[in-house]
Amino acid sequence: MIVQLEGHTSILAALQSRQRKFNVILIKDSTKSGLLLDDLLSEAERQRIPIKYVSAKEIETRAQSKTHGGVLALCSQKRPNSFDDLADIFRKTAAAPLLLLLEGVEDAQHLGYILRSAEALGVQAVLLKKHLWDFDETAVARASSGAFERMPLVRFSEATEVQHLERFKISLWGCIANAKRTIYEVDLTGPTALAVGGEKRGLSGKLREHCDGFVKIPMAAGSASSLSLTHAACLLLGEASRQRTLISLQKKLVEK
Repeated sequence: MIVQLEGHTSILAALQSRQRKFNVILIKDSTKSGLLLDDLLSEAERQRIPIKYVSAKEIETRAQSKTHGGVLALCSQKRPNSFDDLADIFRKTAAAPLLLLLEGVEDAQHLGYILRSAEALGVQAVLLKKHLWDFDETAVARASSGAFERMPLVRFSEATEVQHLERFKISLWGCIANAKRTIYEVDLTGPTALAVGGEKRGLSGKLREHCDGFVKIPMAAGSASSLSLTHAACLLLGEASRQRTLISLQKKLVEK
């Protein structure tokens, strides 16, 4: 299946990640030279990817959005990762594993936003339920600002597959509304996976069976009863990042 990527940032990230096979890169013939475009052209030349200059009309006809910047690319789909790939992923960093598990995402653009935040907050891989994989890669890539290309995405079919995390001694924390402990009352500095369910149903019963514990995001009295999936995931990851940063700073102070 051929996928269309749009915009300098998404396409350059995909080129640098080298996880896709590119058929051609289309550039509007009146597009002005710039740092991002120059880097994109240089990388495409290194990989011997065809560049085709086309009219503005053709770009506008093909593009899904107005933020393409005059650059489109036709390429293969991104390959999903497996649990077996996690060992190599973890070896690339000294930090304790931090994973995000998503059991339900209703919108491709929201998935892109989550991936962007996950990358910024130190997540090393995102686990996605198989039925979520049928998303609009163009929209995800555009919203993620390149994170979609760089972030390993592990696809799983059944809840039982998360047992693979045990070999890496990763604790799986499920985020549910009626949990006894808040995200501020658990230690997220060790090998951790944070599971967030869909906005309609939350975490499934089958996935809950494999969680090591549950946490909730505290809500002010009289406020909304729940958060969007995107915001909930960001708050969870933000707390994990805060705890890990604090530990790192404390170690540096001791060393001094």
